[in-house]
Amino acid sequence: MPIIDVHAHVGHWPFHMDSRDAAFNVRLMDRYGIDLQIASAAEAVVYDAVTGNAALREVLAVHPRLLGYAVVNPNRIEESAKDLRRCLDTGRFVGAKIHTHYPGRHIGTRQMAEAFDLVDEAGVPLLLHTWGPEVALLPELLESRPRLRIIMGHAGGDAWREAAHAAAACDRLYLEHCRTVTDAGRIAYAREAGVPVERLLFGTDSTLIDPCVALGVVRDAGFGREELERVLWRNAAELFALGEISPTRPFP
Repeated sequence: MPIIDVHAHVGHWPFHMDSRDAAFNVRLMDRYGIDLQIASAAEAVVYDAVTGNAALREVLAVHPRLLGYAVVNPNRIEESAKDLRRCLDTGRFVGAKIHTHYPGRHIGTRQMAEAFDLVDEAGVPLLLHTWGPEVALLPELLESRPRLRIIMGHAGGDAWREAAHAAAACDRLYLEHCRTVTDAGRIAYAREAGVPVERLLFGTDSTLIDPCVALGVVRDAGFGREELERVLWRNAAELFALGEISPTRPFP
């Protein structure tokens, strides 16, 4: 069964986790049978979006199993607008990434609204770092942005219940549950709240977190075979218009 990882990073982080270059991403992908990985540049997330995105463009040119998110900085929206188009024009970037913590912008701020407008206009999926109860604002924010589809990275973090109800209220919100703390029952809660399996995605936070953590969460969720196929790759393939994916190896 193919596997598409929709939440990964390339490059070094200022943490104790083992984060290296893109070759390390690929080694972890080979270890766990991950066929495609959609990644943002660590440098773009934590320091300089334009410079980090440029470095990732070079990486993607030589690693065909990696695709890119162009990081959008809500504090520099005009600069990010030009850079997003530059990245998407390569054909190797398939979405945008916005972090809320590093730019210091809450989901409900004016700057974040402008960033959402930018991604809505571009018509690509957005991986949004979500952590906290402000995820409840997302359904209303999407009402006026008809093309915007948001992957809630970390599924709200410690606010995973609020994230589940937000996703149940809006069919353009997707849940992706990677997190260092594997709270029991997060996926079951989301499904009971009304989130269909078609809007659950697989992400790892690699290489900050070893992919085995996310794979364990999926294996413990009790998915049937067809549901597992949806979560591990088909939902992502449809969302990012990737077509059919040939598996590296069977899912264990």
